[in-house]
Amino acid sequence: MTVRLAEPSVPSRRFHGTAALFDLSLSENPFPPLPSVVAAVRDTLASANRYPEFLPERLPRLIAERLGVLADEVVVGAGATGVAMQILRALAGGEIVSSTPTFDGYPIMAEMAGMPLVSVPLDPAGQQDLAALRRAVHRRTALVVLCRPHNPTGTVLDAAAVRGFLAAIPRRVPVLLDEAYAEFLDPADRLDVDGLLRRHANLLVLRTFSKAYGLAGLRIGYCVGRGELIARVRGQQLPFGTPAAAAAAVRACYAADDELRARVGHIRREREELRMSLRACWIDAPVSQANFLYLPGPGVATALRRAGIKAKPYPDGSARITVGDPTAGLAVHTALAGLRG
Repeated sequence: MTVRLAEPSVPSRRFHGTAALFDLSLSENPFPPLPSVVAAVRDTLASANRYPEFLPERLPRLIAERLGVLADEVVVGAGATGVAMQILRALAGGEIVSSTPTFDGYPIMAEMAGMPLVSVPLDPAGQQDLAALRRAVHRRTALVVLCRPHNPTGTVLDAAAVRGFLAAIPRRVPVLLDEAYAEFLDPADRLDVDGLLRRHANLLVLRTFSKAYGLAGLRIGYCVGRGELIARVRGQQLPFGTPAAAAAAVRACYAADDELRARVGHIRREREELRMSLRACWIDAPVSQANFLYLPGPGVATALRRAGIKAKPYPDGSARITVGDPTAGLAVHTALAGLRG
């Protein structure tokens, strides 16, 4: 099967007529939706004058069948961010414990939900410090957030370490395992989510169709959990909040597994080629299992900005960039080739 990028990488070339040439700040998929997915969504537009389901049933059922769980163990929403906001509203009244840096939506949503955020620095290897996260949990903790792969470093916690961490957290404290980039993981690094959920009633697993599936603009995310906890999250479901196009798009994506896996494989290869080329330029990007690279500072974010490349910057001068578009990757390499040596 042959897979090619859109001509000429539609998501990355966004700023015509301005100083910026590429937008690599949002970890978007460089491929447009598959034609079969576009056709499925288009077919729903003929009934766009009708409201969608009052509370979603078709989409949770589709996802549950795919994962081998019950439909009432799946809650859907407006992307992973929308579902995460439902979770915070369901658990409001305590503190959130999370690593820093992390997905920048969590500090924003914590403030919106009125929940203080307890930030725990990464360890020297750029991993989430599980021992420090565990020590930060106390009687006011309402939620602990783990990202796997981690955003923004792309690093992956060992499966045994995750299991040990979950066993060490008090059962009264919910743990949100953010797997927004799970489809980019090496098969050997994927977790037995169903097994974890059976053992840990306080676990919630968050995923999205925005990244590997390339449906960021449709805002489709979901959370899997068990019992009373997932019921509390479902209680925050917005009536009429899930368009009919979401279920149609997901059904079409599931039917196109081979094509989507090929696209993920392409992105992974482009990521590794760019990482190795940057390492040759003394940019020590950690091994990533997501669709982005974390480029340690200082000076990286500034060099990219001066080259017309929009990245996600961090206070120490580091940056996170989306990967998968070879033209943008070449521009990144050119911008950073002379930065160190």
